[in-house]
Amino acid sequence: MTSETPDPAPAASRAPGGGSDTVLELRGINKRFGAVQALTDINLTVGRGEVVGLVGDNGAGKSTLIKVIAGVHAADEGELQINGAAQRFSSPKDAQKAGVATVFQDLSLCENLDVVANLFLGHEKTRGGVLDEVDMEAKSWELLRSLSAKIPSVRVPIAALSGGQRQTVAIARSLLGEPSLVMLDEPTAALGVAQTAEVLNLIERLKERDLGVLLVSHNMADVQAVCDRVHVLRLGKDAGDFPGDERTDVLVAAITGASDNVVTKRAARRGERR
Repeated sequence: MTSETPDPAPAASRAPGGGSDTVLELRGINKRFGAVQALTDINLTVGRGEVVGLVGDNGAGKSTLIKVIAGVHAADEGELQINGAAQRFSSPKDAQKAGVATVFQDLSLCENLDVVANLFLGHEKTRGGVLDEVDMEAKSWELLRSLSAKIPSVRVPIAALSGGQRQTVAIARSLLGEPSLVMLDEPTAALGVAQTAEVLNLIERLKERDLGVLLVSHNMADVQAVCDRVHVLRLGKDAGDFPGDERTDVLVAAITGASDNVVTKRAARRGERR
């Protein structure tokens, strides 16, 4: 293995299956905010039943890219495909209709409401003009059990749940729209060891449901524990696409640019001559 960062361009060819098995495909995505070029020629794929980690230092462009896929921002250039169909989102609702579910870091949960109310917030089921609490509660248990979620009761307020349980509720809510791609923004941030393990188990359940998962995280241990591939961004550009079991030092080198400087390249050339 050389010390130089691999060319990220072949990433699409390494996506499992290709064609209809590719849930998300980005080609040449560019995004500018005034004089700031936030994203430059981003190429990324996520396959069905695949977990892809999206990593990079602060300011690498991870949040901007997630928001482009989620329909918060429109790309200036490039192509975005969901399940093989080209998309142009003008709002998050467009992205949701296309099968993209996003769980942002703030979770957007109402702490004074119970689990059922949070799961169906804005999509309440009614019968005869009144809320169908029985049906919503039954569907809540069905969904949570399918994810092997450790929730004591669907009638407890969100404020009474742990951080890992709240993350579970937020992810479960995203699945009500039957998405094909789920994006998770720092789902284990500020969680303890046991709660982090609970969330990582949940990510594996999403993979078992044949969903594509894009995981944004700064925690290399979490990324390597559940991801099939790791895509690195640096300064708004692709910095490499690696297998999930890649060595940590190689990933860190791509994130920091340690493998893309004069000293490292010179040392590599000397090693080759030897």
